[in-house]
Amino acid sequence: MKYFRILASFALAMVLFLFPLSAEAASSSSITRSAGDEIKGKDFSGQSLVGSEFTNIDLENANFSNADLRGGVFNGIALEGVNLHGVDFSNGIAYLARFKNADLSDAVLTDAMMLRSTFDNVEITGADFTNAVLDGTQVKKLCAKASGINSKTGVDTRESLGCK
Repeated sequence: MKYFRILASFALAMVLFLFPLSAEAASSSSITRSAGDEIKGKDFSGQSLVGSEFTNIDLENANFSNADLRGGVFNGIALEGVNLHGVDFSNGIAYLARFKNADLSDAVLTDAMMLRSTFDNVEITGADFTNAVLDGTQVKKLCAKASGINSKTGVDTRESLGCK
């Protein structure tokens, strides 16, 4: 199972590298927030934020609990103290995101690309990381505290991370 995940992750990375998606101009409505916007502590709980993009901004203490962030992007983001409890971040991208003291409990992170992101003192009870791509050192760090079953997918957190 572990080797299958590694192989699948490698195959996905190669496909994306060899056949990149075509670039399309983004309208202002498709970009939720970017550098310069002040949104520390903002309440996004329960909102539909499908495909939203957050780039180079500090989202410290923002509340995304139970939000629909499928296909969303966190790029170069400080996510200190952020509440992501119950969020659906499946197929999302978190690149160079700094999760610190964040609540990811019961979150659905399936098929998310989370490379070069760090997870320090995060709560992940019941989070589902099935097929998510994370740096190996971060997976080890998360496995040390992984527990619980996701209430939406029924997947065990340790199994979804491939913990031994």
